[in-house]
Amino acid sequence: MNRKLNNIFKYLLVSSAVLFLVAVWIIPARAAVDGVMTSNLRYTLTAKPGYISVPDGNSIYMWGYAVGNGNMQYPGPTLIVNQFDTITITLNNELTVPVSIVFPGQTSAVALSGSPGLLTKEALPGGFAQYRFTASQPGTYIYYSGTMPELQTEMGLVGTIIVRPNSNPLTRAYSSASSSFDREYLYLLTEMDPAVHDLVNKGKMDQVDTTTYHPVYWFVNGRSLPDTLLPPLYPTLPNQPYSASPQIRVGDRVLIRMVGAGRDLHPLHLHGNHHQLIARDGRLLSTTGTTADLAEMLFSTSVAPGQTFDSIFTWTGENLGWDLYGHALTDPLVSGFGAGDEVFVQTTLNGGITGGATQLQINTPAAGSWPATAAFRAIIWSGGGFPGSAREVVRLKRTSPGSSTFNILSRGREDTSASAWLDGDSIVYTDHGGPMPVLLPDQQFLTNGMFWSGSPFLGSTAPLPPGEGGFNPYNGFFFMWHSHSEKELTSNNIFPGGMATMAVVEHPDPAIAPFSDIPHITIVAP
Repeated sequence: MNRKLNNIFKYLLVSSAVLFLVAVWIIPARAAVDGVMTSNLRYTLTAKPGYISVPDGNSIYMWGYAVGNGNMQYPGPTLIVNQFDTITITLNNELTVPVSIVFPGQTSAVALSGSPGLLTKEALPGGFAQYRFTASQPGTYIYYSGTMPELQTEMGLVGTIIVRPNSNPLTRAYSSASSSFDREYLYLLTEMDPAVHDLVNKGKMDQVDTTTYHPVYWFVNGRSLPDTLLPPLYPTLPNQPYSASPQIRVGDRVLIRMVGAGRDLHPLHLHGNHHQLIARDGRLLSTTGTTADLAEMLFSTSVAPGQTFDSIFTWTGENLGWDLYGHALTDPLVSGFGAGDEVFVQTTLNGGITGGATQLQINTPAAGSWPATAAFRAIIWSGGGFPGSAREVVRLKRTSPGSSTFNILSRGREDTSASAWLDGDSIVYTDHGGPMPVLLPDQQFLTNGMFWSGSPFLGSTAPLPPGEGGFNPYNGFFFMWHSHSEKELTSNNIFPGGMATMAVVEHPDPAIAPFSDIPHITIVAP
């Protein structure tokens, strides 16, 4: 276990290079989901046996779908297709029982060949079956074996299909701008009863009783904590290729694709902020089809069996009540967020802004660089200037491009959280120069975790006791993302483990946190 943990945390310090033994193209993406794409709209999958590793040291017999003649995978390969593509999938069978694939949500799916089965045509042992569908609707979808699914999905024959929209396919989950994202991650959730796998491995499949099902392992993308922190295609997990460790910058819109691929419901909780559910089962939550006007903010999402959910998670530090960067009042602001930048208006207004005022006249050379037409947030200094003077936050917009007269759209004290900013702006932080609301204990009274930078401020470090830290090179904020069912935070009754991972929020300046240089890999099959 110690060796595995060391391997995990080494990855947080350096990027791993991955050598492929099959003919593939490696394409760095915008933190895109890892998966398989084809150049001719044809996929070949093979159902075959294999083993996976779990954190308690056990090795579990599995069935899984493989790409061509490659390793079986748990979960199966994530198939990434484009809207309106007509996809043909050939399923070869190297197992001793018939298998198949069904495609919920793909209304045009047909079985072209194979042996007749209960739900679809099947590939007999040593044989094959072929399927075809047109990906008419963008979204996140599940696929799994339609042959004895109560057993074969438990054994591992399950995966995800991602249909990218016809417009803006790399920045939107659906055609709607409300589904835009900067990064995306897949959370395929499953559970496992190893007694079932042991019976199948011993050739006693007729003794499997699914009514006494008792899972003791829980997975995100086929891995349990701490393996969920390992990078994709990690060499010691050859049959569990997909990672589940989100890396986020402040202000990013992060698309989380959740898939309920087991028999149980899993309440998935994303620490650090609520997330906005925008789609369910590959359909935008919308009355018009053009915007997610039925989206809802959730503390946790109950990911039900067979369902998929798409959510947007954004962390800005809004309304913390303190400056998360540890700035002094005279320090410069964080920039780089376009029209959403916060502007430091270095001017004095005796008495502050007149109560009830709707416009503000500001004459300063810096005003030329402020947004010409977009609204933005500004810090106004009153009295004799800074430091030590009262501050006020306003949202301004020029009365006309180039004008030095600004309409006051909203206002509030910067050093309080009483005035919430609910207009959808990407707020970098709320309290420039605001101190921590608490005094931290002396170092000798603290026990520091290995992700602690020693500082309560994003992008900053401070002295740590010998042997502590070092696993947070860019000094981010770590949040555990996990199931809210307590038993699912174990691996065979060992805590911590199970359906959990760590998400890290990094400083928005790439010079301080250059993690975006670590590519996420998309496998393109020839």
